[in-house]
Amino acid sequence: ALELIDRSLKRGYRPGIVLMDAGYGNNTNFLKGLESRRLKYLGAVAKNRKIWLNQSGENWQKIRLDEYAKSLPEEDFTSVSLNSNKPKTLWVATGTAELSRLQGERTFAIVMNASSYADATEIDYFITNEDSEKVTAEWVVNTYSGRNWVEVFYREAKGWLGWRECQARGLKSLQRHLILVFCAYTFILWHKLTGGLRRKWANQPLETFVDALEAFRTAMSFRFVAWLNENRDLFAAHKARFGLVWA
Repeated sequence: ALELIDRSLKRGYRPGIVLMDAGYGNNTNFLKGLESRRLKYLGAVAKNRKIWLNQSGENWQKIRLDEYAKSLPEEDFTSVSLNSNKPKTLWVATGTAELSRLQGERTFAIVMNASSYADATEIDYFITNEDSEKVTAEWVVNTYSGRNWVEVFYREAKGWLGWRECQARGLKSLQRHLILVFCAYTFILWHKLTGGLRRKWANQPLETFVDALEAFRTAMSFRFVAWLNENRDLFAAHKARFGLVWA
């Protein structure tokens, strides 16, 4: 992950903030690597992650994040409306604490789908090195929601463009397959955003990636049928090379 980030930095792409799941948020070495590159981050962490709370003066308490969340009263949580494909309300509490092997305090956030810990069925925990004054409940929810777009890409690339269907085993073959999928994804998305497919191949809005893909498939089918009608003998000869008959 740090190698990919370094490549981006060398190309002049410096992210405003790095978003990550708990697989990276729990990795202290990774967090230190981001901070050494002067990058801000917001990442999920495991519920059993232990933090140090400064109760009063020099009285520090070591506690798990989920235990800390249980101890918070309902009035410490702020409701936030998330406007996504399925709008929902979340409750967020933030606080500062120290983490082993990291110097100074970091801001933590608990995000739940209910106003109380006992009633919540989904609870997420986050850590960030952003300035604590900036880390509000709204900031946490709206900022981390940006990470969902990579999941949208995975769903569309795997489900509609055959990213996971490759049967090759060689590294170069796998890389070629991935590059072709990325190119196809970019091509479809570009036409969806610019209206290219809509202008010629649809009489309705192409609101989703799947809609745009279906319009593209229609265009390819039309062009293939048109070519086939003019090149029947050529196509039959091509099939004959494999011992097949084009009926």
